[in-house]
Amino acid sequence: MRVSVVQMNPGHDKAENIAQASRLIGAAVAADRPDIVSLPEVWTCLGGSRAGKFEQAEVLPPPGSNEPGGPAYEFLRGVARSQRIHVHGGSMAETDGGERLFNTTVAFGPDGQELARYRKIHLFDIVTPDGTGFRESATYGAGDAIVTYQAGGVKVGCAICYDIRFPEMFLELRRAGAELIFLPSAFTLQTGKDHWETLIRARAIETQCWFAAPATWGRHLDGGSEPRFTFGHSLLCDPWGHVVAKVSDGVGWATARIDPAVTERVRRDMPVLEHRVLEHRRVV
Repeated sequence: MRVSVVQMNPGHDKAENIAQASRLIGAAVAADRPDIVSLPEVWTCLGGSRAGKFEQAEVLPPPGSNEPGGPAYEFLRGVARSQRIHVHGGSMAETDGGERLFNTTVAFGPDGQELARYRKIHLFDIVTPDGTGFRESATYGAGDAIVTYQAGGVKVGCAICYDIRFPEMFLELRRAGAELIFLPSAFTLQTGKDHWETLIRARAIETQCWFAAPATWGRHLDGGSEPRFTFGHSLLCDPWGHVVAKVSDGVGWATARIDPAVTERVRRDMPVLEHRVLEHRRVV
Protein backbone atom coordinates (compact mmCIF):
# COMPACT_ATOMS: atom_id res chain seq x y z
CA MET A 1 0.00 0.00 0.00
CA ARG A 2 1.30 3.44 -0.98
CA VAL A 3 0.30 6.28 1.37
CA SER A 4 0.53 10.02 0.69
CA VAL A 5 0.40 12.69 3.41
CA VAL A 6 -0.62 16.13 2.13
CA GLN A 7 0.70 19.28 3.82
CA MET A 8 -1.50 22.37 3.52
CA ASN A 9 -1.49 26.03 4.56
CA PRO A 10 -5.22 26.49 5.19
CA GLY A 11 -7.02 29.59 6.41
CA HIS A 12 -10.59 30.22 7.48
CA ASP A 13 -12.14 30.25 3.97
CA LYS A 14 -13.45 26.73 3.34
CA ALA A 15 -13.88 27.16 -0.42
CA GLU A 16 -10.26 28.26 -0.81
CA ASN A 17 -9.11 25.38 1.38
CA ILE A 18 -11.02 22.85 -0.71
CA ALA A 19 -9.42 24.29 -3.86
CA GLN A 20 -5.95 24.02 -2.29
CA ALA A 21 -6.60 20.44 -1.18
CA SER A 22 -7.82 19.54 -4.65
CA ARG A 23 -4.65 20.87 -6.30
CA LEU A 24 -2.33 19.08 -3.88
CA ILE A 25 -4.18 15.77 -3.96
CA GLY A 26 -4.28 15.90 -7.75
CA ALA A 27 -0.53 16.49 -7.93
CA ALA A 28 0.21 13.72 -5.41
CA VAL A 29 -1.99 11.22 -7.25
CA ALA A 30 -0.47 12.10 -10.64
CA ALA A 31 3.11 11.85 -9.37
CA ASP A 32 3.00 8.95 -6.90
CA ARG A 33 -0.21 6.95 -7.54
CA PRO A 34 -1.00 6.37 -3.84
CA ASP A 35 -3.58 3.85 -2.65
CA ILE A 36 -4.61 6.18 0.16
CA VAL A 37 -4.19 9.94 0.50
CA SER A 38 -4.60 11.94 3.70
CA LEU A 39 -5.15 15.58 4.69
CA PRO A 40 -4.26 17.53 7.87
CA GLU A 41 -6.29 18.43 10.93
CA VAL A 42 -8.97 21.15 10.50
CA TRP A 43 -7.91 21.65 6.89
CA THR A 44 -11.37 23.03 6.07
CA CYS A 45 -11.10 25.99 8.47
CA LEU A 46 -7.97 26.90 10.45
CA GLY A 47 -8.18 30.10 12.44
CA GLY A 48 -10.81 32.78 12.25
CA SER A 49 -13.44 33.53 14.87
CA ARG A 50 -15.54 31.09 16.87
CA ALA A 51 -18.61 32.22 14.94
CA GLY A 52 -16.75 31.63 11.68
CA LYS A 53 -15.88 28.10 12.72
CA PHE A 54 -19.55 27.37 13.35
CA GLU A 55 -20.48 28.83 9.95
CA GLN A 56 -17.94 26.60 8.20
CA ALA A 57 -18.87 23.46 10.16
CA GLU A 58 -20.85 20.70 8.47
CA VAL A 59 -23.65 18.40 9.54
CA LEU A 60 -22.46 14.93 8.57
CA PRO A 61 -24.93 12.47 7.05
CA PRO A 62 -25.82 9.38 9.10
CA PRO A 63 -22.98 6.82 9.02
CA GLY A 64 -23.45 4.22 6.30
CA SER A 65 -26.04 6.25 4.44
CA ASN A 66 -25.86 7.60 0.91
CA GLU A 67 -27.34 10.93 1.93
CA PRO A 68 -25.45 14.00 0.69
CA GLY A 69 -23.13 15.88 3.02
CA GLY A 70 -21.65 19.37 3.01
CA PRO A 71 -19.07 20.72 0.54
CA ALA A 72 -16.00 19.29 2.30
CA TYR A 73 -17.62 15.90 2.92
CA GLU A 74 -18.71 15.63 -0.70
CA PHE A 75 -15.29 16.77 -1.91
CA LEU A 76 -13.58 13.94 -0.01
CA ARG A 77 -16.13 11.40 -1.20
CA GLY A 78 -15.75 12.67 -4.76
CA VAL A 79 -11.95 12.35 -4.69
CA ALA A 80 -12.23 8.76 -3.46
CA ARG A 81 -14.69 7.85 -6.21
CA SER A 82 -13.00 9.69 -9.08
CA GLN A 83 -9.47 8.50 -8.27
CA ARG A 84 -10.54 5.05 -7.04
CA ILE A 85 -8.44 5.44 -3.89
CA HIS A 86 -8.97 5.52 -0.14
CA VAL A 87 -9.18 9.02 1.37
CA HIS A 88 -8.40 9.70 5.02
CA GLY A 89 -9.97 13.12 5.32
CA GLY A 90 -7.80 14.75 7.98
CA SER A 91 -10.37 16.43 10.19
CA MET A 92 -13.14 18.98 9.79
CA ALA A 93 -15.47 20.85 12.10
CA GLU A 94 -18.65 18.81 12.61
CA THR A 95 -21.81 20.28 14.09
CA ASP A 96 -24.73 18.41 15.58
CA GLY A 97 -26.64 21.58 16.34
CA GLY A 98 -25.30 21.89 19.88
CA GLU A 99 -23.15 24.50 21.59
CA ARG A 100 -19.91 22.70 20.71
CA LEU A 101 -18.43 21.45 17.48
CA PHE A 102 -16.48 18.20 17.05
CA ASN A 103 -13.04 17.87 15.47
CA THR A 104 -13.89 14.93 13.24
CA THR A 105 -12.08 12.59 10.85
CA VAL A 106 -14.03 10.94 8.04
CA ALA A 107 -12.49 8.22 5.82
CA PHE A 108 -13.79 6.91 2.49
CA GLY A 109 -13.21 3.84 0.35
CA PRO A 110 -12.59 3.87 -3.42
CA ASP A 111 -16.32 3.50 -4.04
CA GLY A 112 -17.02 6.68 -2.08
CA GLN A 113 -18.57 4.84 0.86
CA GLU A 114 -17.75 6.19 4.30
CA LEU A 115 -15.52 3.73 6.20
CA ALA A 116 -14.93 5.49 9.51
CA ARG A 117 -15.74 8.55 11.58
CA TYR A 118 -13.60 9.59 14.55
CA ARG A 119 -14.10 12.52 16.92
CA LYS A 120 -10.91 13.84 18.54
CA ILE A 121 -10.72 12.65 22.15
CA HIS A 122 -7.99 14.84 23.69
CA LEU A 123 -8.57 18.60 23.43
CA PHE A 124 -5.71 21.09 23.20
CA ASP A 125 -6.04 23.35 26.26
CA ILE A 126 -2.47 24.47 26.92
CA VAL A 127 -0.05 27.41 27.11
CA THR A 128 3.01 27.17 24.84
CA PRO A 129 6.51 28.19 26.00
CA ASP A 130 6.12 31.66 24.45
CA GLY A 131 2.98 32.29 26.52
CA THR A 132 0.43 31.73 23.74
CA GLY A 133 -2.74 30.12 25.06
CA PHE A 134 -4.93 27.60 23.26
CA ARG A 135 -8.33 26.42 24.47
CA GLU A 136 -9.83 23.94 22.04
CA SER A 137 -12.56 23.00 24.51
CA ALA A 138 -14.06 26.49 24.22
CA THR A 139 -15.30 25.52 20.76
CA TYR A 140 -15.09 21.73 20.52
CA GLY A 141 -16.49 18.80 22.44
CA ALA A 142 -14.50 15.59 22.96
CA GLY A 143 -15.09 12.24 21.34
CA ASP A 144 -15.24 9.07 23.40
CA ALA A 145 -14.54 6.16 21.05
CA ILE A 146 -11.47 4.41 19.62
CA VAL A 147 -11.95 3.98 15.86
CA THR A 148 -10.35 1.64 13.31
CA TYR A 149 -11.21 0.62 9.76
CA GLN A 150 -9.97 -1.67 7.01
CA ALA A 151 -8.25 -0.22 3.92
CA GLY A 152 -6.77 -2.47 1.26
CA GLY A 153 -5.98 -5.29 3.66
CA VAL A 154 -4.43 -2.95 6.27
CA LYS A 155 -6.12 -2.17 9.60
CA VAL A 156 -6.06 1.60 10.11
CA GLY A 157 -6.32 3.45 13.42
CA CYS A 158 -7.59 7.02 13.81
CA ALA A 159 -6.05 9.77 15.95
CA ILE A 160 -5.76 13.56 15.72
CA CYS A 161 -2.90 15.88 16.73
CA TYR A 162 -2.86 16.30 20.57
CA ASP A 163 -3.89 12.65 20.96
CA ILE A 164 -0.23 11.78 20.27
CA ARG A 165 0.73 12.77 23.84
CA PHE A 166 -1.41 10.00 25.35
CA PRO A 167 0.29 6.64 24.74
CA GLU A 168 -2.51 4.61 26.31
CA MET A 169 -4.77 5.58 23.41
CA PHE A 170 -2.31 4.19 20.89
CA LEU A 171 -1.91 0.99 22.87
CA GLU A 172 -5.69 0.56 22.57
CA LEU A 173 -5.46 1.10 18.81
CA ARG A 174 -2.75 -1.56 18.59
CA ARG A 175 -4.87 -3.95 20.62
CA ALA A 176 -7.75 -3.24 18.25
CA GLY A 177 -5.55 -4.53 15.43
CA ALA A 178 -4.14 -1.30 14.00
CA GLU A 179 -1.15 -1.65 11.68
CA LEU A 180 -1.19 1.92 10.33
CA ILE A 181 -2.23 4.97 12.37
CA PHE A 182 -3.14 8.31 10.84
CA LEU A 183 -2.36 11.46 12.83
CA PRO A 184 -3.68 14.53 10.98
CA SER A 185 -2.37 17.54 12.86
CA ALA A 186 -2.05 21.31 13.19
CA PHE A 187 0.92 21.28 15.59
CA THR A 188 2.00 24.72 16.75
CA LEU A 189 5.44 25.94 15.69
CA GLN A 190 6.54 26.12 19.34
CA THR A 191 5.59 22.56 20.26
CA GLY A 192 6.31 21.10 16.84
CA LYS A 193 9.97 22.05 16.64
CA ASP A 194 10.67 20.28 19.94
CA HIS A 195 8.17 17.41 20.13
CA TRP A 196 6.56 16.56 16.77
CA GLU A 197 8.92 13.96 15.37
CA THR A 198 10.00 12.66 18.79
CA LEU A 199 6.43 11.86 19.84
CA ILE A 200 5.49 10.18 16.58
CA ARG A 201 8.62 8.03 16.54
CA ALA A 202 8.02 7.04 20.18
CA ARG A 203 4.41 6.01 19.53
CA ALA A 204 5.48 4.07 16.42
CA ILE A 205 8.14 2.18 18.39
CA GLU A 206 5.77 1.47 21.30
CA THR A 207 2.90 0.22 19.15
CA GLN A 208 4.98 -1.24 16.30
CA CYS A 209 2.66 0.52 13.86
CA TRP A 210 3.28 2.62 10.79
CA PHE A 211 2.37 6.29 11.27
CA ALA A 212 1.12 8.70 8.62
CA ALA A 213 1.04 12.28 9.90
CA PRO A 214 -0.22 14.98 7.49
CA ALA A 215 0.08 18.45 8.99
CA THR A 216 -0.70 22.10 8.41
CA TRP A 217 2.17 24.52 7.86
CA GLY A 218 2.72 28.26 8.01
CA ARG A 219 0.85 31.36 9.12
CA HIS A 220 -2.86 31.78 9.73
CA LEU A 221 -4.96 34.35 11.55
CA ASP A 222 -6.84 33.33 14.67
CA GLY A 223 -9.65 35.06 16.54
CA GLY A 224 -9.19 38.80 16.23
CA SER A 225 -6.65 38.58 13.36
CA GLU A 226 -3.91 37.30 15.67
CA PRO A 227 -1.12 35.63 13.64
CA ARG A 228 -0.29 32.05 14.59
CA PHE A 229 2.03 29.49 13.02
CA THR A 230 1.91 25.73 12.57
CA PHE A 231 4.95 23.51 12.17
CA GLY A 232 4.24 21.29 9.19
CA HIS A 233 6.90 18.61 8.52
CA SER A 234 4.30 16.00 7.59
CA LEU A 235 5.87 12.55 7.73
CA LEU A 236 5.58 8.80 7.47
CA CYS A 237 7.26 6.58 10.05
CA ASP A 238 7.79 2.81 10.12
CA PRO A 239 7.18 0.42 13.08
CA TRP A 240 10.87 0.57 14.04
CA GLY A 241 10.67 4.34 14.45
CA HIS A 242 12.43 5.34 11.24
CA VAL A 243 11.06 8.36 9.38
CA VAL A 244 10.80 7.07 5.81
CA ALA A 245 9.38 10.19 4.11
CA LYS A 246 8.90 13.82 5.11
CA VAL A 247 7.66 17.15 3.75
CA SER A 248 9.85 20.19 4.43
CA ASP A 249 8.59 23.77 4.87
CA GLY A 250 5.81 24.88 2.54
CA VAL A 251 2.86 23.04 1.04
CA GLY A 252 3.38 19.69 -0.64
CA TRP A 253 3.18 15.97 0.03
CA ALA A 254 5.25 12.89 0.77
CA THR A 255 4.59 9.27 -0.18
CA ALA A 256 5.87 5.96 1.16
CA ARG A 257 5.00 2.29 0.82
CA ILE A 258 3.51 0.55 3.84
CA ASP A 259 5.11 -2.91 3.92
CA PRO A 260 3.21 -5.48 6.05
CA ALA A 261 6.33 -7.70 6.05
CA VAL A 262 8.18 -5.04 8.05
CA THR A 263 5.35 -4.88 10.57
CA GLU A 264 5.28 -8.66 10.90
CA ARG A 265 9.04 -8.92 11.39
CA VAL A 266 9.22 -6.17 14.02
CA ARG A 267 6.34 -7.65 16.02
CA ARG A 268 7.68 -11.21 15.76
CA ASP A 269 11.22 -10.35 16.84
CA MET A 270 10.18 -8.02 19.68
CA PRO A 271 6.71 -9.10 20.90
CA VAL A 272 6.17 -6.18 23.27
CA LEU A 273 2.40 -6.58 23.42
CA GLU A 274 2.87 -10.08 24.85
CA HIS A 275 5.49 -8.81 27.29
CA ARG A 276 3.35 -6.09 28.89
CA VAL A 277 3.03 -6.94 32.58
CA LEU A 278 3.25 -3.69 34.57
CA GLU A 279 -0.37 -2.69 33.96
CA HIS A 280 -1.47 -5.87 35.78
CA ARG A 281 0.76 -5.31 38.82
CA ARG A 282 -0.46 -4.04 42.15
CA VAL A 283 0.87 -0.64 43.28
CA VAL A 284 1.96 -0.57 46.93
